[in-house]
Amino acid sequence: MIGRTLGLYFGRLFLNSVVGIYVGCAFLIMLVDFLELSRRVGDRDVDTSTLFTLVLYHIPFYTEQLLPFAVLFAGIGTFLTLSRRLELVVARASGISAWQFIAPACLIALVLGVLSTTIYNPISAEFRERSSAIEAEIFNRDTGMFATSSAGFWIRQQSADGQSIIQAAAKQDGGRQLSGVTVFVFGKNGKLTERAEARTAQLVAGAWELRDVRVLTIGVGMGHYDTYLVATNLTPEQVQETLQSDTVSFWDLPAAIETAERVGFGAERYRLQYQSLLARPLLLLAMVLIAASVSLRVFRFGGIGEAILGGVAAGFLLYVSTKLAEDLGEAGVVHPVVAAWFPAVVGALMGILILLHREDG
Repeated sequence: MIGRTLGLYFGRLFLNSVVGIYVGCAFLIMLVDFLELSRRVGDRDVDTSTLFTLVLYHIPFYTEQLLPFAVLFAGIGTFLTLSRRLELVVARASGISAWQFIAPACLIALVLGVLSTTIYNPISAEFRERSSAIEAEIFNRDTGMFATSSAGFWIRQQSADGQSIIQAAAKQDGGRQLSGVTVFVFGKNGKLTERAEARTAQLVAGAWELRDVRVLTIGVGMGHYDTYLVATNLTPEQVQETLQSDTVSFWDLPAAIETAERVGFGAERYRLQYQSLLARPLLLLAMVLIAASVSLRVFRFGGIGEAILGGVAAGFLLYVSTKLAEDLGEAGVVHPVVAAWFPAVVGALMGILILLHREDG
């Protein structure tokens, strides 16, 4: 077996590479996000510290998707560096197999996956909720007519009064509170009857309670109200399911699934996210195995560029297949367990098979 000193050395090189790649990419994302927020803010009276706080709240959610690529590139870089220094040649000559000197990286990838699921994801969900609150405050403090951007999200609902469509710029409390709201209300004959613009909307029993509202009623004219009710048949659980589950942390997902099932609403999105988080350690392990399968060749034999491109292409295809499977699972085409675990299992098996072929014949 690989010695403790050598194992710690290989593991430290790999972990340093993961952290370096992760921090570098996170810095670039923060810079781009800060510039984009500065553009969106425009002439609004928002200080730099608020924008920087918003960027910090954004970064956990953005970088959570970056972790598999950081592990892949760190694995390729670490193994190629060890090969270039002939350290892997010395290790092989001393009787250490490829399975032994990739074991520290595999163990670290599994640990990173567990920490990402159990600790980093809840932090990401909490910060995303806070960023929504700050964005709602920044982008909906206009005076006069309210700003209604094409950004944000849309909700279609049905009630006893007819159909209505809600557009909102930001959501809070899992979608129970909306900001920058525009509501289009249609009568039972399908014709538009009124348009309402409100700064905020709160979901109450059987209705959306709009506050500080301007209502344009067809054939009547414009009116202003402190509060205005728009009927809805949506429950808080249905709204949260409709507006995605990116603000629900890993530890809260089982309760969210149970609640959605109890009210008779589909919980596929919650199940898919829960299973994807459970499969994340295996996905990171698959990235390490793919990196090892393309970068353990002796450096002086050449073909390093092709090996790097092959590893990047394989990792990218694994990531794309993961997202494709998630879309199929969200649409109900395949079971959420299959959609979440199948790409990670296939990627890990492919890496193992390639290593078996190259190392053990």
